[in-house]
Amino acid sequence: MLLPDNMHPEHSIYYNGSIVMQELKLKDKQPVFDLYQKVKAINDMSFPTFMLSLDWLYIIDIAKIDEKGWVALCL
Repeated sequence: MLLPDNMHPEHSIYYNGSIVMQELKLKDKQPVFDLYQKVKAINDMSFPTFMLSLDWLYIIDIAKIDEKGWVALCL
């Protein structure tokens, strides 16, 4: 479950995914580790949470990661 009722919303994949998406809107294509560093500075997000957020954005067709490790918004 992505949003259990015993958890704060700021710890959810929905919330953290929105932070990743906001950063991707500022710069459409970024290396995955650069994107993580920017997101971590904003929200102090753990790397596993960041990867789950990226997975969720990929599943709903918002973000894609190429073979070189660059993350981009799907247009």
